[in-house]
Amino acid sequence: MCTLLLACRAHPRYPLVLLANRDEYYERPTAQASFWEDAPQVFGGRDLLHGGTWLGITTTARIAALTNYRDPADLVRHGLSRGRLVSGFLKGTGDSEAYLECLREAAGPFGGYNLLVGTPERLSCYSSKTDRTSILEPGIHGLSNRLLDTPWPKVVRGKKALEQALLAADPDLEELFAILSDRTRPPDDQLPDTGVGLELERLLSPIFIESERYGTRSCTVLLLDRDGEARFVERSFEGGRQSEAAVTMDWSGVLAVG
Repeated sequence: MCTLLLACRAHPRYPLVLLANRDEYYERPTAQASFWEDAPQVFGGRDLLHGGTWLGITTTARIAALTNYRDPADLVRHGLSRGRLVSGFLKGTGDSEAYLECLREAAGPFGGYNLLVGTPERLSCYSSKTDRTSILEPGIHGLSNRLLDTPWPKVVRGKKALEQALLAADPDLEELFAILSDRTRPPDDQLPDTGVGLELERLLSPIFIESERYGTRSCTVLLLDRDGEARFVERSFEGGRQSEAAVTMDWSGVLAVG
């Protein structure tokens, strides 16, 4: 997962709006979002190589998502799949603070990452690079391959577009997906310098990435309304074809959304 845009308690009807793009090599085997056989309470896509995921929700109102932290040094390390961090929280029952503390203590051989975990009323974002956790405050947030709200052009552009879309009393689903489909490349003087070279910085700069071997594999919109109903819609792209998976859950009997 490489781009997350979130609106936390920033809309009168939807206390949580989450937009997410997963960027990955096209050859990596992937299952479209569904309920998992080995964890029936979890709904999300699946990395068929290692069994983890990049984004998921549960019937008990748990949410988790991941972005990698871009660091060329991580490319030569051999570690565990970071998707396990997401699936571990979704399959668990403890609160987010306890889960993140266990990650710190275990300090497994993972490349750099940002992990978003929690419930719709309280989301925490942990960065392995800083070993710090932030509680998401009300407002519009963006997370790519650096830290929460680092003002990369794609993050700034996505946050502004989401803020504009949420001016509507009932945000349009297609408008939200259009934000995730933005292929705009910023000028070179606005690109970050993460040590991967200018050509790769250019390729990775849009919200929606396309190249010969690597790019955006799926776009997801999660809408949670004030009555506790969650709508999760994922659009996947494989070999020039688009497919869609969706679910609606009623969490009103599970938690009170402020």
